[in-house]
Amino acid sequence: MMLEGQVALVTGAGRGIGRAIATALASEGATVIVNYNGSEARAREVVAQIEENGGKAEAFQCDVTDHSASKAMIEDVIGRFGHLDILVNNAGITRDNLLMKMSEEDFDAVIDTNLKGAFNCIKHVSRQMIKQKGGRIISISSVSGVMGNAGQANYSASKAGIIGLTKAAARELAKKGITVNAIAPGFIRTEMTEVLSEAVKTAVTEQIPMKHFGETEDIAQTALFLASKKAGYITGQVICVDGGMAM
Repeated sequence: MMLEGQVALVTGAGRGIGRAIATALASEGATVIVNYNGSEARAREVVAQIEENGGKAEAFQCDVTDHSASKAMIEDVIGRFGHLDILVNNAGITRDNLLMKMSEEDFDAVIDTNLKGAFNCIKHVSRQMIKQKGGRIISISSVSGVMGNAGQANYSASKAGIIGLTKAAARELAKKGITVNAIAPGFIRTEMTEVLSEAVKTAVTEQIPMKHFGETEDIAQTALFLASKKAGYITGQVICVDGGMAM
């Protein structure tokens, strides 16, 4: 197994892309900390699924927008396992609206969860990874952060911020043996996209060169690769998994 003996923390892992990443990492031997904020039941479902397949996982509640709580979570994981090898910043929300109609509260909420949450976790895990002389940090950006998207000024800004944060952190941590990369998913079949109307889905599909939505497993396998030794010489990169939308 590629990740035997390693410990991974996946934020927002109770559903969708986070869930797929958590199960993929566990399938290759990692002990996975399934972070959640509001839905304990879903997080425990992920843990149960991993354990049924012979893997190891634990659920951990933490609001990653809280700087102190994020620090406490990471310190707890390190205190119990002695190391933390992989961080996947996946926690994210949307509060879509046209820019002129977007409230300050909705803008702040998206930036806090998607961007500040990633900053909090990277900051607090980096000291341990430096001490270990190695680690993998993977953050989930979006095609919206690469191209922009009407009605998503807050989301696009947060995901573009993830790209900048990734590149800056990669430059700071490279000499310490730590890789920092981002994945920019396109339209992936999740609960977030299932609420779109059929008309919107059809219109979006026409913009995708491959003419179909992706699956959560597409993102999970990319994250698994970046977490493995196979990606040891890759850092500061943004990998678009989007069916060709951003090329």
